[in-house]
Amino acid sequence: MKNLEGMLKEDALEGKTILITGGGTGLGRSMGKYFLQLGANLIIASRKKDVLQETAKKLENETGRQVLPLVCDVRDKVQVETMWAKASQEFEEINGVVNCAAGNFICPTERLSANAFDTVVDIVLKGTSNMTLTAGKHWIHNNQEGVFLNIVTTYSWTGSAFVVPSAAAKAGVLAMTRSLAVEWAKYNIRTNAIAPGPFPTEGAFSRLMPGELADEFNPARKIPLKRVGEHQELANLAAYLMSDYSGYINGEVVTIDGGEWLQGAGEFNHLRNIPEELWDSLEEVRNKKK
Repeated sequence: MKNLEGMLKEDALEGKTILITGGGTGLGRSMGKYFLQLGANLIIASRKKDVLQETAKKLENETGRQVLPLVCDVRDKVQVETMWAKASQEFEEINGVVNCAAGNFICPTERLSANAFDTVVDIVLKGTSNMTLTAGKHWIHNNQEGVFLNIVTTYSWTGSAFVVPSAAAKAGVLAMTRSLAVEWAKYNIRTNAIAPGPFPTEGAFSRLMPGELADEFNPARKIPLKRVGEHQELANLAAYLMSDYSGYINGEVVTIDGGEWLQGAGEFNHLRNIPEELWDSLEEVRNKKK
């Protein structure tokens, strides 16, 4: 299937160096692998040194490209600045940043502690702002163009029950994306975002909804396309937005969710579950009334 294949030219990111926070696992790792396949150098950052080093080694073996793993807690501005300085010593220029580091809890809000709420907001919103300000100030000071890609969610603009800290933080990242797209365009810095639907990663749904709940709330059941996303599909979109091919796209948020959030937004969308026989009966009733 074409959606499982890379869509850009093999040299689409040749000569570029891209940094991904949260790049050691999940979607960050998948995007990073495709960036490497397109010719980029890669920097991956997260809090877990062993995970980063293992991922870097595997990606280098799989692609033959250089990967620099750097331990960093994006909640700490000093750590972010130190990490950026180390990366800048290794590579002459860093051309793009993907803000993918995240944290989340599925929980009734009244059950959350203040610390749990702060943890999510600090990783998602404060972490993104720390990384963005560090990279953006560097690019502006050096008169260098750059690209930011922020990973948000579809509930960034709708909100969502039971993930209030994440919804609030992602909404902040969305607002920052659109704001900086205007403010920093004069420096040739583009800022865009992707709002993914369900793209299962190893263990993700079992951690958020353990036991039988993972099967009962299978996300594929509420997606019009009747399936979850493939990582290559998101990697294709991310690579395009990081590449020069998207040079006129700025301040955009691209949803890639198989129609999930639109299905939830439409007042009568649930009627798609009505069987054909019942539609026939309803039509007969209408015809009798004419």
